[in-house]
Amino acid sequence: MRKILIVDDEESLRNFLNILFTKEGYNTSVASNGKEALKMLEKSSYDVILSDIKMSGVNGLELLEKIKEISPETEVVMMTAYGDTDTAVEAMKLGAYHYIQKPFKNEEIKLVVKKAFEKKNLVKENMVFKKEFKVKYGFENLIGASPKMLEIYQFIKQIASTKSNVLVIGESGTGKELVAKAIHLNSSYKDGSFVPINCGAIPENLIESELFGHMKGSFTGALYNKEGLFETANKGTMLLDEISELPLQMQVKLLRILQERSFRRVGGTEDITTDTRVIAATNKDLSSLVKDGKFREDLFYRLNILNIKLPPLRERKEDIPILAEYFLKKFSNDFGKEISRISDAAMFKLMKYDFPGNVRELENIIERAVALEQTKALLPEALPELAEKISGEIKTTGIDEDVPYGFNLDEVVHQFEKRYLIKALKKAGGNKTKAAEILGISFRSIRYRLQKLGMEKEE
Repeated sequence: MRKILIVDDEESLRNFLNILFTKEGYNTSVASNGKEALKMLEKSSYDVILSDIKMSGVNGLELLEKIKEISPETEVVMMTAYGDTDTAVEAMKLGAYHYIQKPFKNEEIKLVVKKAFEKKNLVKENMVFKKEFKVKYGFENLIGASPKMLEIYQFIKQIASTKSNVLVIGESGTGKELVAKAIHLNSSYKDGSFVPINCGAIPENLIESELFGHMKGSFTGALYNKEGLFETANKGTMLLDEISELPLQMQVKLLRILQERSFRRVGGTEDITTDTRVIAATNKDLSSLVKDGKFREDLFYRLNILNIKLPPLRERKEDIPILAEYFLKKFSNDFGKEISRISDAAMFKLMKYDFPGNVRELENIIERAVALEQTKALLPEALPELAEKISGEIKTTGIDEDVPYGFNLDEVVHQFEKRYLIKALKKAGGNKTKAAEILGISFRSIRYRLQKLGMEKEE
């Protein structure tokens, strides 16, 4: 069962929270002070601990430090009747999941605890997920546990053992090369070389020599025989990234290799056979380029025997926390810093952003944030570049500075909330789960708001 420890020196609140969360199906325990809580933690483990800050003896912040030493995986929610911002920041730096001020509403604290369990489960699932896929499939560099990514992992597992060509399609920064590497590492070619080449980065007059090699004297500057990348990749895998940039003349020669499994060096007279698996990648619509005469139709069909479409990060936002935590650990190690977590407020900012640059942009943002952060938790102040980028931020323009007599604040708030709920539901096609993601709230919260505003039946 999901285990909660409630720590508060106020008996009435302690008992109330015990009853509240027992009714919610949690396995709850109580402690009247920090010292008692530490004794209980030495004998048992807890998923979430709700702790008051102002307590005699061992106070809440001291208890929080001890909890993180004894049980780092336990999520801690701090409670206080004092609106002290400095204390809140200090609690976040020490590793608190959230900070809630008394008096709080029942739904508010239930939601905070629910979110704390969700985070704990996500971290646990990610650890299991990464271990399982690393051991079984060698997918250690592909991070994500969303349904779309799990489908891709399963598809890679199915096709890796074949020798068929693969076309990987996705926006820039989605991880096309990582997918190609995963296919290679799980294939019969895994003992050979993985050779990536960016077709758009090599000058047109040099690309033939790069791919196929050349003989001495075959052109000006050819001072010696040179092995091409297809020879290097023999018995291995060749990734032709940005395949749409390959010149038409080279497309003809590539087609011959795919059909005949042989080629000639520039200036050579002998056919060289190759057993190379070809994976092509692109961020463009090749079928449209075929219609426009910019890409050969026969080559397109030869490459597109199997295809993988990588979703952009904005379509798999549930992977953002997993990716962000992965990059946090990576860059903390690289920079020699002890940044153990991303604060709730910072993660909220990340979840609100659409990441047009996809995973690569998220990686760059976390790298910069880790380089600037001076505390043990990554705080929102380390993400200044997101402030202007976040889509859907509430704008304050258009609000009258003067408040007239008779102004009904409840009605204005009611209409404001209703308008944004309607917009989100329309954008999500009536899907409440998706609308909740757009608004940055939980599914339970959107249901509560719809019922409160009398919109459940109107929907």
